[in-house]
Amino acid sequence: MRILLIGASGFIGSAVAARLRREGHEIVGVGRAGGAEAARVAVDRWVRLDLRQATEPEVWAPHVSGIDSVVNCAGTLQDSPRDDTARVHDAAPTALWQACERAGVRRVIQMSALGVDRPASRFSATKHRGDAALEASTLDWVILRPSVVLGRAAYGGSALFRGLAALPVLPRAPQAGALDVVQLDDVAETVALLLRRGAPSRLTLDLAGLERLSFEELVGRYRAWLGWKPARLVSVPGFAMNLGYRVGDLIAWLGWRPPIRTTARREIERGAMADAGAWRAATGIEPQSLSATLAAEPASVQERWFARLYLLKPVAIGVFALFWLLTGLVSLGPGFELAAEYMRRGGGGALSEPSVVAGGITDLLVACGIAWRRTSRLALWAALGLSVLYLVAGTILLPELWRDPLGPMMKIWPILALNLVCLAILDER
Repeated sequence: MRILLIGASGFIGSAVAARLRREGHEIVGVGRAGGAEAARVAVDRWVRLDLRQATEPEVWAPHVSGIDSVVNCAGTLQDSPRDDTARVHDAAPTALWQACERAGVRRVIQMSALGVDRPASRFSATKHRGDAALEASTLDWVILRPSVVLGRAAYGGSALFRGLAALPVLPRAPQAGALDVVQLDDVAETVALLLRRGAPSRLTLDLAGLERLSFEELVGRYRAWLGWKPARLVSVPGFAMNLGYRVGDLIAWLGWRPPIRTTARREIERGAMADAGAWRAATGIEPQSLSATLAAEPASVQERWFARLYLLKPVAIGVFALFWLLTGLVSLGPGFELAAEYMRRGGGGALSEPSVVAGGITDLLVACGIAWRRTSRLALWAALGLSVLYLVAGTILLPELWRDPLGPMMKIWPILALNLVCLAILDER
């Protein structure tokens, strides 16, 4: 069977792709990813398409031609410069359903989310509209509404829980609802079963695990799996929690995708609970519990590394961007004369002041480039090159700086190390 898989590079989509390949299906992956990110996904052919621009059936027509089934795993948590929930969850899928009807596609499986019929945010409201458009179509459809999906891969909530598990002190989340978490392998297996001929259709299934956990219990399970003693629970004022979500929103407008945002707060407060009876009856799947899944695969050292680094990543990148920002501001402000004097001592002559200005502006551009997600990798490489340049130029022009007890030249080495760490942990998935 030839299957068009939307969102193939995502957390759920990549797992579905791998599972369907084991069935022998031909997978045509659709997504914005390219290069190394797309290469790691188990698809036979890749279509680079931004769903924000795929809101007309004509855009989809060439891609659904010759396709037997469509699986839509695309989703985005919240609006930002990189994401548009209305287009990704509603406009683009609706156009896709229309294109599928015209092309005679046999089956469509839509990956939705638990609770979208009771919208708590723009995320769930737009997901629900996309589901409703599919239900109103003439297609042979199935809508899957999973609870919080967890797996060995770490992204989104799955990554956040591990990061929180690394904290020796865990903030309480008294407003968080209970979670019937579901395993990624069970979700992928469900898709594979429902694509087989004779499988039930035109139904909506809630995918929920049988083990109901509170937010603190869920983090505690991961902490125990990682081999650490239970964390101390502390109460955090509501305004501090809300501030954290707002900071997440701000970071998202810089192009990053932090899991802690106001949409996440609304969805977490509602909880994710459902009866899995219809799912089990339709597929015969017995949902795996989180406890059993974790026990089957003991945590290795890379899991502990990831957990500890997860929340340190935004700190490291933020501090590094701030370092370059302040360096530029100091060079152009209170430190201008001192910097110009260094240049004159090194033989800069008439170019001393312009060189300081150019250096300060360059530092500011690097800081902005690191903070903006789209340019962060390039800016980090630029920062690495500038650091080496400053090291070499300083050694040639002012070698006495190596004898300075404050160590201005020596301090470039830890800066280089942090630069390399930021590059190493930059990938989101």
